[in-house]
Amino acid sequence: MEDDDAGLWARVRLGDELALAGLFDRYEGRLFRHASRLLTHREDAKDAVTVAFFELWRKRASVRLVEGSPLPWLLNTVAHCARNLERSGRRYRALLDRAPVAEPSGAPGHDDSEVMAALKRLPEREQSVMVLSVLEGYSEREVAQALGIPAGTVKSRLSRAKARLREDLSSLEGARA
Repeated sequence: MEDDDAGLWARVRLGDELALAGLFDRYEGRLFRHASRLLTHREDAKDAVTVAFFELWRKRASVRLVEGSPLPWLLNTVAHCARNLERSGRRYRALLDRAPVAEPSGAPGHDDSEVMAALKRLPEREQSVMVLSVLEGYSEREVAQALGIPAGTVKSRLSRAKARLREDLSSLEGARA
């Protein structure tokens, strides 16, 4: 019977990615619940599970099974990943606490947060073109190459994004008046 852990594990050891996917499907929920109990943020729990399966694949030649199952190893690895994520999160928050607070820039009465909020409301495809082109200063050709789309598509997305931003920001100005 190849659907049991031992059968899937034998295939994983031989480099069968589908067998790894089978183990992932079988244990992802349980590992996610385990990580969620250890971590504050849902996304960190997802990351811990992902890292555990990556490590399972990477170290498949040396992983020790318990009663034919890699689950105990995965649970232990998720716990280690969770501790590492929490530790790095604490270091990051401490760094932010020590960082000087930047004074708002721009003209008096000008609020960049509204512009950024309007940018975030754009569809992701238009948002990425705006960020690369307008905020980062890349040419349309470079943006097209980076996103893997034709230059004409960059132009049309940029045009739509600018029109939406103009409309969004002008409605905000009208609401303030």
